Amino acid sequence: MQPSINPWSSGQSIDTRKLFEEFGIEPIGPVLHDLPEVPAFMRRGVVIGHRDYGQIATAIRERRPFHVLTGFMPSGHPHLGHLMVMKEVVWHIQQGGQGTITIADCEAHAVRGLSWEDCNRYGREYLQCLYALGFEGRTYFQSRNEVLKNLAFEAATRVNFSDLSAIYGFGSETALAHAMSVINQVADILDPQVEGAPAPTVVPVGIDQDPHIRLTRDVARKLRFFTVEDRGDHVSVRSKNAPTAALEAVHRAYKGSKKYEGHVDIRGVPLAEVKERARIVEIEHGGFGFFTPSATYHQFMPGLQGGKMSSSVPESLFGFHEPEAAVKKKVMGALTGGRSTLEEQKAMGGEADRCPIYLLNLFHLIEDDRELQELRDRCCGGELTCGACKKETFARVSEFLKDFSERMDAVEHLVEV
Repeated sequence: MQPSINPWSSGQSIDTRKLFEEFGIEPIGPVLHDLPEVPAFMRRGVVIGHRDYGQIATAIRERRPFHVLTGFMPSGHPHLGHLMVMKEVVWHIQQGGQGTITIADCEAHAVRGLSWEDCNRYGREYLQCLYALGFEGRTYFQSRNEVLKNLAFEAATRVNFSDLSAIYGFGSETALAHAMSVINQVADILDPQVEGAPAPTVVPVGIDQDPHIRLTRDVARKLRFFTVEDRGDHVSVRSKNAPTAALEAVHRAYKGSKKYEGHVDIRGVPLAEVKERARIVEIEHGGFGFFTPSATYHQFMPGLQGGKMSSSVPESLFGFHEPEAAVKKKVMGALTGGRSTLEEQKAMGGEADRCPIYLLNLFHLIEDDRELQELRDRCCGGELTCGACKKETFARVSEFLKDFSERMDAVEHLVEV
């Protein structure tokens, strides 16, 4: 069976509803009430789904430690399609998260065939964008992280080629380096809990990256020493690959517990408390003690000509240092959600939700929700023509690019060589 998603494709069409149903991704809406504040990218439906985000919302609300990590494959210049996930990372850091960014140069070299020099050059540009948005935390290139390489090797002991075939569709023609790049990404996601301390970890990604999340969650569970289960009248700590001394330590931690071959049963103690004690024992005995990572999934920002915004389609985007005349030409020539004639536009209104120009404003250009709603009302009510909307939007784009390019220049010194 071929996989439903290819994480390396730039032009695939993804049925979000089917994906949610088939792989168990949950809509983000129900967990938003657990957050002290709801950021614009969640309010506006840019982030649409999650895996296990409840533990992150709890950490934010209760001011507990957590990590936020994402990665970027430096296969071309960064563009607006990358900025939303960058903003999401920065927001989580502002909520108390420890930030980590990986530049996936091994993946770009293996999958896209880029030279190491190009990987370094593009990777530095991604980091400039992040610092310009206010990022604070760890950054690294995969090829230069020795801890990551050791962790990837350990993760690989829990993955076989049938797993990779089922998840990614790999076959006999797949380059070994491509398969290794997948294991590197598993290690990337787990790395903050090794470099720092085990804690809930959220990975903001596009919906097409879910295969990496599923694989990593599975590997994280397999690398744990124990499974802790609620058995109704007791909690059972069951050994998966724990040293004998570790299971004995769990037994000693709870007076009156019963130790059997391969498990310890504990009565009168809450499940959460036993889980945390088992994690501490695991770490004390040389284990990782991983929290299963969480993820949020955002919609793709559409390209200016429709479809996915991609650096392989220059007309779909504009660069952060692109000449103003070239940017204006792309914005004014963009696809819209307008009607065929002016008369129809006035009578029926535009279709904002399928308009790249409106969505450009929604994703990046208009911060105030009321101002955005006014734009939408004018469009859908037939008051605003597409030409006028493009002119207004280009003015915002011009201001945005001027400010952002200056901010990028100001933080260039923060990017290590």
